[in-house]
Amino acid sequence: MRITLIESGKTRDPFIKEGVELFRKRVVRYVPFKIETIPDLKNTRSMTMKEVQEQEGILLLKRIKPTDHMILLDERGKEFNSISFAEHLNSLEGRVNQLLFVIGGPYGFSESVYKRADARLSLSKLTFSHQLVRLLFMEQLYRAFTILKGEPYHHA
Repeated sequence: MRITLIESGKTRDPFIKEGVELFRKRVVRYVPFKIETIPDLKNTRSMTMKEVQEQEGILLLKRIKPTDHMILLDERGKEFNSISFAEHLNSLEGRVNQLLFVIGGPYGFSESVYKRADARLSLSKLTFSHQLVRLLFMEQLYRAFTILKGEPYHHA
């Protein structure tokens, strides 16, 4: 199984960039993994929230293949604890060739993206910025692989 994290817009804060890169280097030891960034939209000040969602959705859906298994990181998604998230990842092994995790922009996803998604994942009942979600997700992805390998990173 290959995993790709697709994010909308560049990561701006240096501490988030550094943390994401730290965990990316760790994750690639376990699974083929990459991060793709959908470019920021231009002139969004003159657009409504729905128009921004739609335009970002169009750019995202152009990158998705019919065989890709797409999971949206979404506040209304299913919540897991770290162990059950690891088990869920493990359950996809052998059934999914390309697993995509998608972090939307500040306004979330368009209806067309929700319709295409295979699942939704929530990291918490709390709301986080789409920038911070990148770091939180990467840490949890790394944690999941250490759980599956029985490594000592996770102390629960």
